[in-house]
Amino acid sequence: MATLTVRDLDPDLVRRLRIRAAEHGRSAEAEHRAILREALVDEGGSLGRKEAAERLAAFRARTAGRDAMTVVNLIDESRSQRLRELLGRASAT
Repeated sequence: MATLTVRDLDPDLVRRLRIRAAEHGRSAEAEHRAILREALVDEGGSLGRKEAAERLAAFRARTAGRDAMTVVNLIDESRSQRLRELLGRASAT
């Protein structure tokens, strides 16, 4: 079994989670597992290939026409911006 650590949770969210766990008669950890299971697994088992493909196609349709940058483009753009900032500071001094 894998272990999952979640950091920086809002204290109110943690309080509500503990209350929900108590209402269901489970530990907070068991409640975490139940919530993840409910969110990620359908009643028939794990997400099937057909449903995954349909969800992916719907996502592509929603995002069609957007100027999607690759990770490489984003990194290059970030590096260029940082270099411009550094050069700008050097010339200002």
